[in-house]
Amino acid sequence: MSILIQVNGVVEIKDTESHDEFLDKFIEFVERNGWFFGGGTQDITDNEDEKLD
Repeated sequence: MSILIQVNGVVEIKDTESHDEFLDKFIEFVERNGWFFGGGTQDITDNEDEKLD
C-alpha cells in the first residue's frame, strides 16, 4: 500500500538555472527517496496571473 500526495504550488529558482536543471534536480530528489512522480511542470515566468507577490 502507498500514500499519494498531490502538491500544488510554485517553486522560485535562481535566474541562473533553467527549467530543465530544476526538473533534473527534482526528479533526482524523488528517485533518491524511492518515490515516483506523475505529472508535469510548466515555466510560468511570463504569466502575470501566476507570479509570486
